[in-house]
Amino acid sequence: MAKDIYIGEVLKNEEVKPQFFLMKIALPEAFGKPLPGQFVMIRIAGLAEPFLGRPISIYSFSRKKSFSEIELLFRVVGRGTQILAGLISGSQVEVHGPLGGSYKIFPEKENIVFIAGGIGVAPLSMLAQYFCRDAGVARSSLNFYVGAKTAKEIVGLDKLTELCGNMHLCTDDGTSGQKAFVTGAFQKDMKKYDPAKTAVYACGPKGMTKTLAGILGEAGFNCQVSLEERMACGTGACMGCAVAVRDKSGQAVYRRVCSDGPVFDLDDLIWE
Repeated sequence: MAKDIYIGEVLKNEEVKPQFFLMKIALPEAFGKPLPGQFVMIRIAGLAEPFLGRPISIYSFSRKKSFSEIELLFRVVGRGTQILAGLISGSQVEVHGPLGGSYKIFPEKENIVFIAGGIGVAPLSMLAQYFCRDAGVARSSLNFYVGAKTAKEIVGLDKLTELCGNMHLCTDDGTSGQKAFVTGAFQKDMKKYDPAKTAVYACGPKGMTKTLAGILGEAGFNCQVSLEERMACGTGACMGCAVAVRDKSGQAVYRRVCSDGPVFDLDDLIWE
């Protein structure tokens, strides 16, 4: 088995909302402790089709007595994830990871703001866990904005309500929480947060991320975003997930989401 590729056993694969699945996987003890924002490439062990793994953010991680355990929260969006959704307990999967970079942590900030759109709630939930359990940040400092098109597409609230003291829920159609885009909900509250004392973390669809960049503009907030891009290899070999960013000199360059990201400073992204 190649480096950082492990055979795992599916312990649970539950449909928590229509087309949204929570998979729990047992992995060897050698599986490295992932950092918030990292992901794995996963495929069914021994299955020729589809050949390529699917990138899924790590939702949670824990060490057991004789094995490691990860949870993956994912949405069915194509053939690969449809195959993963059909796995039953006891199925063998091939897991490559943890991969990619992570969010930078600023536990000294008075306010930690998370902005999640759709399945973007997964990596941000792990980040919230890290702030609470590893960095010792108080629940009252954590502010989580969760948005989705409709109530049927909101997932992960049970875990988030345990971690975050201030939850802000919104849907495009108003079927849960306030009727608003998640970026709009945050924009209304921006004046409550001192940019110098606040760290903002985001993950969601490209449209949400682009809108957030426009809202923050020159406001002075430090904002890191995990990008959702299609990936083929997960290790930077194929360049299939490259995005345009500004380097330290302000020049436009291309960076690979899988290996240079998936986390980037929002100010560095170039919107074409």
